[in-house]
Amino acid sequence: VQLQAFGGGLVQAGGSLRLSCAASGLTFSDYARGWFRQAPGKAREFVAAVDWRGSTTYYADSVKGRFTISRDNAKNTVYLQMNSLKPEDTATYYCTELDFDGSGTAFPLGPFGQGTLVTVSS
Repeated sequence: VQLQAFGGGLVQAGGSLRLSCAASGLTFSDYARGWFRQAPGKAREFVAAVDWRGSTTYYADSVKGRFTISRDNAKNTVYLQMNSLKPEDTATYYCTELDFDGSGTAFPLGPFGQGTLVTVSS
């Protein structure tokens, strides 16, 4: 499954953006889907995930209470609503299918597609 992210842009601190992640190719999947991000000069990090039913969500501590992930399987799309954005949220955001290892760490199940850049100005 190829996943492509959309919806990034430039926003002021405190503002909101909604990212979308659309799937192409073989689209049925019972894997969790979610978001990673990578800021310039930093390692890629997990942001949020949602199980295939859309009923269970997972968040990095840095975004809890500000970001909301959701999934519409009828449209084969995952969304990331980002509120109260901070300059430290500036990064390229990637969506992917993912799973969790025994320690609860998220890892991607395939290569990342094209990400979408989010820039938060102070």
